[in-house]
Amino acid sequence: MRSLAVGLLCCLPLLGCNQLWVNTPPQIIPGDINSQAPDQYPSYSSDGRYLALASDRNLNRDIFLYDLQQRVLIELPGLNRPDSSQDQPALSADARLIAYVSTERGKPDIFVYDRQTQRSQLLTAGLRGTVRHPTITGDGRLVAYESSTLGQWHIVVMDRGANPP
Repeated sequence: MRSLAVGLLCCLPLLGCNQLWVNTPPQIIPGDINSQAPDQYPSYSSDGRYLALASDRNLNRDIFLYDLQQRVLIELPGLNRPDSSQDQPALSADARLIAYVSTERGKPDIFVYDRQTQRSQLLTAGLRGTVRHPTITGDGRLVAYESSTLGQWHIVVMDRGANPP
């Protein structure tokens, strides 16, 4: 059987419809990045060295960080907790900070984990409703996420300050 590249037609009004983008077939990366359990929500660091993901590989929903240069999983002490699930990671530019959803308080909350201090900061302590899909700016100052506090999904942007903890 032959594998074929997939072609996508890019049609932009200002540029016309004559651009053809060709992608190579997807590749499964060898090593510890994939498991037999669901692996979801991939998020790259801006330089492409690190890839964060959520996985059920330890019989609990946890966040993993994979170094694509070294081809190893990186330890995240204090992030994953056995009594809750951690999900939907988003990386800062250098992968020092990971914004994520956790149920450690009995409902979904947004946290930011700092790999240097090995601590998480709770961002949604007083928020009612459900939260999901966090994203973080390259410098880690701003965190945006979806919130259903008013019965409808809205985007919330939090400023962690010039020198976030």
